[in-house]
Amino acid sequence: MSAVTGREPRAAAILVSPALGAIVAFFLLPVLAALALSVTDFDIYALADPANLRFVGMRNYARLLADPTFRTALWNTTSFVVVAAPLSIAVSLGAALLVDARLARGAAFHRTVLFLPVVTTLVAAAVVWRYLYHPRFGLLNHALAFVGVGPVDWLGDPRWAMPAIVFMTVWKTFGFNMVIFVAGLRSISPRLYEAASLDGAGPLATFRHVTLPQLAPTTAFVTLMTVIGDFQLFAEPYVMTQGGPGDSTLSVVLLMYREGFRWWNLGTAAATAFVLFVIILALSALGVALRRGAPDAPAGPGGAS
Repeated sequence: MSAVTGREPRAAAILVSPALGAIVAFFLLPVLAALALSVTDFDIYALADPANLRFVGMRNYARLLADPTFRTALWNTTSFVVVAAPLSIAVSLGAALLVDARLARGAAFHRTVLFLPVVTTLVAAAVVWRYLYHPRFGLLNHALAFVGVGPVDWLGDPRWAMPAIVFMTVWKTFGFNMVIFVAGLRSISPRLYEAASLDGAGPLATFRHVTLPQLAPTTAFVTLMTVIGDFQLFAEPYVMTQGGPGDSTLSVVLLMYREGFRWWNLGTAAATAFVLFVIILALSALGVALRRGAPDAPAGPGGAS
């Protein structure tokens, strides 16, 4: 028996080692290399000759935090998250309630149609939306013309560029959260709705006092993943606006791309990545702490029985 027990840890280590090796090779080592780059002045000259590489300590971080362009990018990204994340969650929950309704017909078909934007290539979708937003030939402005509204330069006006990207992003991502919400709705015990009906609760009261509390863990997960994804905004402004007009859609990740692959300031780009990493890590830790401190949803009549 002891010989068998002794083989189990070795067998487990053998089975896990390929996955651990892949994590170390493709995640841990690149992260450590980026951290090392962030404290150097690695640029195109150092790429040509490693002798030009110098250790600068925290100078990249200090310069970055004092850079008005970085502050603009951080403000744009934060504003995008504050608007896009709640909107995406609300649209996802509304779509989940509609496709999961008892009277809904063809629920599987509607779920598939609503999920299609998620599996669409992001760059291709951004290109299509760029033409939809065209000030002269775009379908959106043609629709506005029918109600007497003049053409809007959606991507060329600083007032409308970020809202246009928000709308496109919500359309692209809400289907994934919708599927998660549908799974959460189907995990709610029907007895809770029967008890609410017997108590005379209407649809709004049932949604507020039964559905929302029972969806609290699902909503917390969806919120956390949506916020993390939105902070990594890149492809939409890169394809549709290139960060313009006037840096009004410049995101932190797009700024990192510019520093690293346009100007070859790889040290600054790595520092930008780690500042964003710290922000996302802090928000994730805050979300987990709030979730642990929140009271659990009621188990329904009779407790957990």
